[in-house]
Amino acid sequence: MLQLVGLDIAQVSKESGSDRQAKGISDFEMQMNYRNNYSRLLFWVLTLMLFHVAGTNLLAQSNQRSTSQPKLNDVMSADKNAVQDDSPAMTNFEEELRAKRAIKLAEREHQQNLDRAREISQLAKELEDSAKSSPATLDRETQKRIDRIEKLTKKIRGEAGGEDGEITIPDRPSDLTGTVLKISHVADSLSKNVQNTPRQVVSASVIDSANVLLELIKFARTLAP
Repeated sequence: MLQLVGLDIAQVSKESGSDRQAKGISDFEMQMNYRNNYSRLLFWVLTLMLFHVAGTNLLAQSNQRSTSQPKLNDVMSADKNAVQDDSPAMTNFEEELRAKRAIKLAEREHQQNLDRAREISQLAKELEDSAKSSPATLDRETQKRIDRIEKLTKKIRGEAGGEDGEITIPDRPSDLTGTVLKISHVADSLSKNVQNTPRQVVSASVIDSANVLLELIKFARTLAP
């Protein structure tokens, strides 16, 4: 477009007066044509310059925006590091306080285990007295005592770190009365083992006694009429 307008202006400027007269064009009309062509040329030059400047500014803003905005991962990493850096290290007093709390918790759990052992001993004595006074039957009261012993025994075994295993019961009774008496004796033995075991010690005998007792309870239920 610029080239065409330029050529028109050059062509007009090169035309002689005789040529213009031959074409019937006055000097005034030629001047007006020249001005119009020059105005069009100036308009297109300014327009192209404006487009060039606007495009350059948009490109520069886009580059600046992409470089100035931090990545999401970088921001999250920075925030995480800031949180970690802001958390103060525990003082000696706080460490000592935490250790005391852990000790109190362990002592409370051990005391609860001792209470379970004493309750098992009491239930075992009641079972023995009942079996000696009359032929043992799995009546309602006997069943409740056995169920309670089973629940407490599983809890004690879990606290000692034990689990189910293959158990062989020596001298296993063949009748319900003998089995109930055996449950009573093993339960009393388990209770004494728990009470005589220090809190920090893991006793294999406690786990073994618990497994034997649980196996006897299962066997007793198979003998019930």
